[in-house]
Amino acid sequence: MGIDLILIILVLLVGFYMAWNIGANDVSNAMGTSVGSGALTLGKAIIIAAVLEFCGAFFLGSNVSQTMQSGIVDPIYFEQNPSIFLYGMLAALLATSIWLQIASYFGWPVSTTHAIVGAILGFGLIIGGASTVKWAVVGSIALSWVISPAISALFSFLIFSILQKKILYAMNPVQATRRALPIYTGILFATFSISLIFGGLKNLSFKLSLVEAIGVSIGVGIIAYFITMIIINRIKIQDDFDMGNKPNHAQQMFSLNKSLKHLQRVKLVSEGDTRKEVSDILHNVRSLSETLSEKSGKHKRQSQYMIVEKMFGYLQILSACYVAFAHGANDVANAIGPVAAALDVIKNKSVHITSTVPVWLLALGGAGIVVGLATWGWRVIQTIGKKITELTPTRGFSAEFGAAVTILVASKLGLPISTTHCIVGGVLGVGLARGISALNLRTLRDIALSWVITIPSSAIVCIIIFYIIKAIFTNV
Repeated sequence: MGIDLILIILVLLVGFYMAWNIGANDVSNAMGTSVGSGALTLGKAIIIAAVLEFCGAFFLGSNVSQTMQSGIVDPIYFEQNPSIFLYGMLAALLATSIWLQIASYFGWPVSTTHAIVGAILGFGLIIGGASTVKWAVVGSIALSWVISPAISALFSFLIFSILQKKILYAMNPVQATRRALPIYTGILFATFSISLIFGGLKNLSFKLSLVEAIGVSIGVGIIAYFITMIIINRIKIQDDFDMGNKPNHAQQMFSLNKSLKHLQRVKLVSEGDTRKEVSDILHNVRSLSETLSEKSGKHKRQSQYMIVEKMFGYLQILSACYVAFAHGANDVANAIGPVAAALDVIKNKSVHITSTVPVWLLALGGAGIVVGLATWGWRVIQTIGKKITELTPTRGFSAEFGAAVTILVASKLGLPISTTHCIVGGVLGVGLARGISALNLRTLRDIALSWVITIPSSAIVCIIIFYIIKAIFTNV
């Protein structure tokens, strides 16, 4: 068996291992909100992710990948010695995979792209020193640790706050949902359409101007609005919720909380007997609010709210489908790009700035992703779906949609973003809309720490593996 054949087999095995870890971590955090909210079972999430991830990568995924991920290291340093570049790519893939598996074991949702960048950063440092590395790019990536989750949390917070006020706290939540769902569906499809046009369809032969893209997206949104309205009008929703016998505790609590704020202001500017009377009223209102809160807790999964959550469950499934498709279109081909680059060096004995990603390699990556999601994906899904904050379909939809809007807006503004960080930020924003007590701060601390150490951890592991690989094949 020749040395080239050994290297090809090794690269493909490591590439599959890399794809397996992408499925276990990257894809899992994208599907975690849907599984955590109960909108999808783990089995259905695996099927949806398998089909749509593959379709996104196969039909809209980029067929060209930069050999040096994100331009971290200048390729000129490898023109005279392509073997060093090959060993570096192999070490970067293996180091990234190892770090992703460690993160998945602990249930940490981390960025695959950041892990790859960290590995190549370590590789570049030992080959050409600090001057080889484009530190401005590394700095922008570090900035995304703050930008991505912060913007996504803001969008998700606003979306869920609107849902709370207009639907969950409405006098008749089911009727409010029937009126609002077609509007949300139209906005959802319009947003996803323009995102795909600028994100995925850019790889097709035809191009659309900004005006044409907006027009197409609005058209898609209007069609989705009317289709949803027709479907809802044809469905007879059982509504046994008697407003007289079963009061809307959520609406009462919302109004009481407003009253408490006003009474507190009155107390601050009052004196003497008036202040004492206001204090007594405040005490009574707080007691009533606590009583209603207990009753609301007992009925939160009953009557109209069960119907509302079920209706939003379908909308969340649609958003989960988009997330999976977009991930396949935009991320999968880039993640297996180093595999294509390594194979290209083995075949041509030279380093090229770009390398073609063959269809069969996309298929191999898709298969690895599905296996990874099915076998180890539950660990990260559990963190995203259950350990940060309690999710329902309305909350899960708000988190997913907030993340999707962030990815669209930030990418168009040229801001550094991470899909993983956007999803986590979305869940964080939904939790904040319910109060900081609804968040698991220990889990958030662990996630933030894993983000910070992703790049240096991948870099250190890559350096160690590179020297091992170099020692082995130099002496062969």
